[in-house]
Amino acid sequence: MNNTASILILVFLAITFLQSGYDKLFYWKDNIAWLKEHFAKTQLKNHVPLALLHVLILELISTILCAVGAIELLLNSGRLFGYYGAVFSCITLLMLLIGQRLAKDYDGARTIVIYFIPAVIAVYWLN
Repeated sequence: MNNTASILILVFLAITFLQSGYDKLFYWKDNIAWLKEHFAKTQLKNHVPLALLHVLILELISTILCAVGAIELLLNSGRLFGYYGAVFSCITLLMLLIGQRLAKDYDGARTIVIYFIPAVIAVYWLN
């Protein structure tokens, strides 16, 4: 497949998760406060900090793998790191989707699909 398109998607995913991870790391208390309210009527209500930590870890792994994958693809057409970056991105987005659906935030869930489509395309192209 086209390396340029794959590189662009990997950079897109890396930027997306880098910014999201940064926000969680540096505004942890604000995120916890907002999410506790967001998930107040769900099974996650007592597990928000742990759930947020899991998502943060997945976002950081996705960021690193996508960034390294884009560089690997650019330098030697290697696909391994990019493939795993795209897979981890999909897993992360699916976890976020589950949360949005549990919270009955259907607009938020719909927004995640916008990110999921290029992530799945990257998995397909880099496989």
